[in-house]
Amino acid sequence: MKLRTVIMDDEPIALTRLRRFLDTDTDVEVIGECGDGEAAVEMICNERPDLVFLDVQMPEMDGFDVAKRVGLDRMPVTIFVTAYDRYALRAFDVHALDYLLKPFSKTRFGEALGRAKQHVAGGLNREALSRVVAMLGPAASQKHYPDQLPVNHHGHVVFVSTAEIDWIEAAGNCARLHAGSRQFEVRETLTSIANKLDPLIFMRIHRSTIVNARRIKEIHPWFGGHHLVVLNDGRELRMSRYQRDVARRLGVG
Repeated sequence: MKLRTVIMDDEPIALTRLRRFLDTDTDVEVIGECGDGEAAVEMICNERPDLVFLDVQMPEMDGFDVAKRVGLDRMPVTIFVTAYDRYALRAFDVHALDYLLKPFSKTRFGEALGRAKQHVAGGLNREALSRVVAMLGPAASQKHYPDQLPVNHHGHVVFVSTAEIDWIEAAGNCARLHAGSRQFEVRETLTSIANKLDPLIFMRIHRSTIVNARRIKEIHPWFGGHHLVVLNDGRELRMSRYQRDVARRLGVG
């Protein structure tokens, strides 16, 4: 019998990556996917999957709230997926089996899926789960990144939320932040700005371009080994063929 699985993430690229990894496993059947908390609760209650990959941060209701709404005793085997290591211990408070920190490798994904199979089959004991928690200990010491960047704008300092930044381009020895319809000039190099931002979210797709991965709608192959990155607002940005690591993290490598 196949492992009936549901995947839940508000980022289309993340959903595609999970689906691609799962589709290669003949023991798994993906029976549904969704991108928000309310839909997640409904799908879990109606479909009663064996396994769920659940994004921590989703619109209106996060992954932990989803688990509480469904009921911890009724939650299927759960693997949380998120870009933030600070949620690790909370994941196990709601009986998560494992925790995938984006961007995860296919090997790490395979380990989590293998553990899920063992658990569904009744082969994972409490001691093994305790070892999983212990393995997450070093993640707490990882670098944390600011939620805002101070920017000189028309003679005064404006604090720009990093979550609102769509992309950043090099402008000579400066950098230009694009946040919706607003633009901000920063007297720093693109490399300097990149060092201040979370590399799991802000990815350098070209020597002159950094993009917020949460703003990416689509990625298309382009000529000469390059890719075309399309943002939610329709903006098209070129990904260099030399950015192989970033391409792999975005699921196109």
